[in-house]
Amino acid sequence: MNDPVIRLRGITREYLMGGERIRALAGVDLDIARNAYVAIMGPSGSGKSTMMNVLGCLDTPTAGDYWLSGHLVSQMGDDDLARVRNREIGFVFQTFNLLPRATALANVELPLVYAGLSNKVRRQRAERALEKVGLADRMDHKPNELSGGQRQRVAIARALVNEPAILLADEPTGNLDSSTSEDIMRVFGQLHAQGQTILLVTHEPDIAEHANRAIVLRDGLIDTDRVTERVAMAGAA
Repeated sequence: MNDPVIRLRGITREYLMGGERIRALAGVDLDIARNAYVAIMGPSGSGKSTMMNVLGCLDTPTAGDYWLSGHLVSQMGDDDLARVRNREIGFVFQTFNLLPRATALANVELPLVYAGLSNKVRRQRAERALEKVGLADRMDHKPNELSGGQRQRVAIARALVNEPAILLADEPTGNLDSSTSEDIMRVFGQLHAQGQTILLVTHEPDIAEHANRAIVLRDGLIDTDRVTERVAMAGAA
């Protein structure tokens, strides 16, 4: 139980662009414990998007080892990676990515359709996920009948419905106003308090401070790795 849910050792990712070799990640070592709440930051070109893609098994490293929940995913083929993504990782994106003609409940059920679960089980788990994010009274609403914050809550519920080992959120407040952003960050805080491991990619320092740990990437390497001010102040108190 004390093993990290994520372990990276020497993770490198290189691309060829116009005949030039670009090193987006330059040998990253990182451990993330279960029930951690981590913000990943960095300037444009720092490698944070590549890091998110590698952590989410959307991309494979050029070199190095990546263990997720004890499985060496960096050496898996496409089919095995697809299964890992569906079972172990929940994704939340800036743009919500909801089906416009489907209800909130149907949108949340979607990953379970791919998993081959029965209608009854899908409905029960989707309802439970929507209740977790405070949308028990909006299950039958379609996206155009919901506010931006409510749509992002639906997206979070969809990410949670498979009970993933990690929740990856990529700029989840990028399309929201400041008040709604705070509301969404409270949802993430509640999920973390319930035991969910959360990795949050953001360029906004105030959003990053909601996490317990902030990692800043620069030139494909970890530049700083610190506890956030919120945690430091709580410890001092």
